[in-house]
Amino acid sequence: MKIIERTAYLEELRQVRGIPDIKVITGLRRSGKSKLMDVYIDELKSDDSVNTVRINLNLKDFASLRAPDELYKYVRERYVPGKENFLFIDEIQQCSGFEDVVNSLHDEESFDIYITGSNAFLMSSDLATLFRGRVYEISMYPFSFAEYITYHGTNNIQDSFDEYVKKGGLAGSYLYRKPEQAQAYVKNVFRATVVRDIIEKYKIENEDLLIMLANFLMDNIGNKTSVRNIANRLEYKTNDKTIGNYLNYLCKAFMFYPFQRYDIKGKKYLETEKKYYLSDTSLRFAELGTKTPDWGRLYENIVAIELLRRGYEVYVGVLYNKEVDFVAIKNGSRTYIQVSDNISDSDTLNREISPLLEIRDAYPKMVIARTRHEETQTDGVRIIDIVEWLLNDM
Repeated sequence: MKIIERTAYLEELRQVRGIPDIKVITGLRRSGKSKLMDVYIDELKSDDSVNTVRINLNLKDFASLRAPDELYKYVRERYVPGKENFLFIDEIQQCSGFEDVVNSLHDEESFDIYITGSNAFLMSSDLATLFRGRVYEISMYPFSFAEYITYHGTNNIQDSFDEYVKKGGLAGSYLYRKPEQAQAYVKNVFRATVVRDIIEKYKIENEDLLIMLANFLMDNIGNKTSVRNIANRLEYKTNDKTIGNYLNYLCKAFMFYPFQRYDIKGKKYLETEKKYYLSDTSLRFAELGTKTPDWGRLYENIVAIELLRRGYEVYVGVLYNKEVDFVAIKNGSRTYIQVSDNISDSDTLNREISPLLEIRDAYPKMVIARTRHEETQTDGVRIIDIVEWLLNDM
């Protein structure tokens, strides 16, 4: 399989090198966690002052290390005094009681520790408990559009974007020559996530309801959603508590990301009617097939995940009775963003700009749309093509 350097994630690993936290790489299944680890190890090996210990507990060669005492012994025997020692463990959940081993090794301060594993065992909300709060999480996402272009190259950037919306960023699917084979791969990622990361961990008996909920969210990307609304709309006898739990599980498995609403004028967070965005748009096409999508909502989803990928804290803006798609916050500054498909019609453009013009502070405001043109400005609001925005910084 072709490997590209995922620069942002590698740079984050470099920045936390030597920091005394357990580094945990998390993200959707097949988003490249193990490959990232391998690339970083290859980089470290070029330094003679470094000693790396690499363990993949999925491999038969390391099967004996699934016993915690054996894992601990193996690692300790490979410590080299006088060198900078790094420990990389993949599929850590294969070792029963792995947290005790990792915590002990961390306490001994002999290794700089990096781990990956099943989302069922290394969910973001569980990390602090597993590792006593001494953890640094590196969140990985499927390929961005920029990475997609690096991987495939392009003869026409706009056509490549159309492909990316459907094919998404799960790079394992790129190996297949036929679209239906690639979609089958993506569908298998979805099913494995549902079964292994959710059903098996939480001992869920109603798989049909869980999949129905996931499909409902895929079909309602970017819509305000409440637990009660979903429970009422699903053609299935259920209740608010079950739906709330299932929503939480889907998000813990990095299938969806919840976006809280933010009152721009009152400067407060709103607990009701969150929006849910899918980790990769290819999942939507693999699960729902050719059902006609709302392209504007898919573009909104791509922007939402890209903002997370770039390290922004992201909310849905509320201003009186109007809504701003995203309030993106980083380093004490914020940017207000609207996302749309075609804004060539003046009424559509005015509808998108109107909420932004009512915001009275001086932070940047922009509309990201499928303009296919160079960036312009209207009343101080940047109008930028989504392809250009995805390939450049904000």
